Amino acid sequence: METNNIPTANVGVDLDNLEEKNHSSVLVVDDEAETVLLIKAILRMAGFNVLSAMNGEEAIKKLSSFAPDLVMLDIMMPEMDGWETLQYMRQMSDVPVIVVSAQNTKEDVVNGLQRGVDDYITKPFHNEEVVERVKSVLRRARKVREVSKLVFPAVDLTVDLMTREVCLGGQSIRLTSKEFAVLSILAKHAPSIVTYQTIAESIWGEDSEDARKRIKYLAYLLRRKFEKIAPQHDLIVNIDRLGYQLQTEG
Repeated sequence: METNNIPTANVGVDLDNLEEKNHSSVLVVDDEAETVLLIKAILRMAGFNVLSAMNGEEAIKKLSSFAPDLVMLDIMMPEMDGWETLQYMRQMSDVPVIVVSAQNTKEDVVNGLQRGVDDYITKPFHNEEVVERVKSVLRRARKVREVSKLVFPAVDLTVDLMTREVCLGGQSIRLTSKEFAVLSILAKHAPSIVTYQTIAESIWGEDSEDARKRIKYLAYLLRRKFEKIAPQHDLIVNIDRLGYQLQTEG
């Protein structure tokens, strides 16, 4: 895995340091920092924007936040391995995925392709191979993709933005349109705090005392429904005088 002789023209942006999307973007997922830095350097020099995740849970969050055009995924990661990460990603998006793994037998490659990955690169690899395979997969992936589901594995919560379905601990939860509106705003911003003003203006188009009272009541109703299924999780936390936060860390 050499780093020399990489052309410097048309250098891409490191999205971990600057949130900018002028070129196609690639999310690199690997628990080895050295491998992440190498692949990011190769792709940036080839004109791609890059961002990274060191584990499966972080990868799922970045997929939700940045909606990259392609994911490069390692398999042998602790806690949540690459296959489990892929399973969650496929619930959220049809983003193309290239496996980059030291598991390099024919059976490993066939297994990966059978699981629905778009390509499989074995370690060690050549710089040019990585770039060309990324370009090839992106050429095949022509349609626009959007993240349709927000998945939070640590608390086993899924919020489907298209069907408006909410699943907690494997159980479906029926929400009113306004309850779902509040939850979806919190989920899109998780784990950040969402102010009363942001919620009110998103749902009712204005921030008022009456709107804030409605927000508090809707948050109360959501808590009651969540507590019936997962009393061990305090999912919606009130941040005094600021707003609410969706707790997604378990």
